[in-house]
Amino acid sequence: MKNKFNDISEILELVPTLPDQLMSIQETLIANLIMLGEIPAPTFEESARVKLYLQRLVESGLENVSTDEAGNGVGILRGKDPERNILLVAHADSVYTDKADHTLSVYADEITGPGISDNSLGMAVLTTLPTILNHLGLELNSNLILLSSTKGLGRGNLDGLRFFMENNDIPFDAGICVEGAQLGRLSYAAEGMFRGHISCRIPEELDWKMAGQHSAIIAINDIVNRILEIPLPRRPRTTVVLGAIRGGKSYNVMATHSSLRFEVRSESAEMVESIRAKIEEIIAHVTATHNAEFEFNVVSFREPGGIDIGHPLVKSCRQIMDTLGMETAIRPSMSEVSELISRGLPSITLGITEVSNLHDLNETIQIKPIYTGLAQLLAVLLAIDGGFCNEPE
Repeated sequence: MKNKFNDISEILELVPTLPDQLMSIQETLIANLIMLGEIPAPTFEESARVKLYLQRLVESGLENVSTDEAGNGVGILRGKDPERNILLVAHADSVYTDKADHTLSVYADEITGPGISDNSLGMAVLTTLPTILNHLGLELNSNLILLSSTKGLGRGNLDGLRFFMENNDIPFDAGICVEGAQLGRLSYAAEGMFRGHISCRIPEELDWKMAGQHSAIIAINDIVNRILEIPLPRRPRTTVVLGAIRGGKSYNVMATHSSLRFEVRSESAEMVESIRAKIEEIIAHVTATHNAEFEFNVVSFREPGGIDIGHPLVKSCRQIMDTLGMETAIRPSMSEVSELISRGLPSITLGITEVSNLHDLNETIQIKPIYTGLAQLLAVLLAIDGGFCNEPE
């Protein structure tokens, strides 16, 4: 395969041939996927998975591999131009602890197991990328910085990626975040967001005769009802998602503890802050109404931002997806791309394959669409490497 392209049209001519060519690396890709996916890696406990990731990169011939103080795994695939760099990111952590059975089941057309698309497949793709480029005879001008970031989910709040970006001096031309799900996904912007956790405690010594009036469940329900009364504008688009509520022990025992997890999203940072302030006011009011103690914590947050739909990087991605016959799903992201674009780096998130039962223990990925997802990723890399995704000066 030729290594030099004069314009994006030459890459688009190549794209339809890539899925069939990439099928020959299936054995290596699935081997990497199984080895990585069967290692539990809950947020803050990713070290074993990252260690294997780096080991596999070394076995692929990379010499520049390391971890940093945040536990991120970094491998550098050298290009011909030492001044050019493309960052590829796949988060290493999963929502599942080592108490879950991480055994992956491989069938003829699909693979099933917890966290396989979020984000074992993303890590496996980065791990296999040096093999893919070598198989196709491609040597890029740009260095590829292959980052498996830690502390990405939930309370991790993207701290691993944030540490990496704050403590390296590599100038990046663009960033690509690789996620297993879903094929056709294209994210190049982030909404403003915060995730909150409200916990409620009722004194256990409260007279049982008052239990029906002063239950922690009743108190947290009062919070929920008042949050639902907050007026939300259509523009800027704003949503509040009540994600999880917990409380109580049994039928005849007064609930002394309860909690609420929720997320606020908006295109406006000011609106996000306004809703946060309103929720603090609600908690203060309910505290005075109920004999209860509340604690409100912001677990994670994001600033709104992104690149424009007319940016050459986005336009190139859409052309490549159209050429592959993919149905593009454009949506903002709360994942790693939000951290990159907040730093002014033109970045996107791409999905690799079709997924069902997402975020369930029997999460399932389809094997055949993976090669379309890989063709998409490879073509975007070639477009960035060729300079076709740069904004005009």
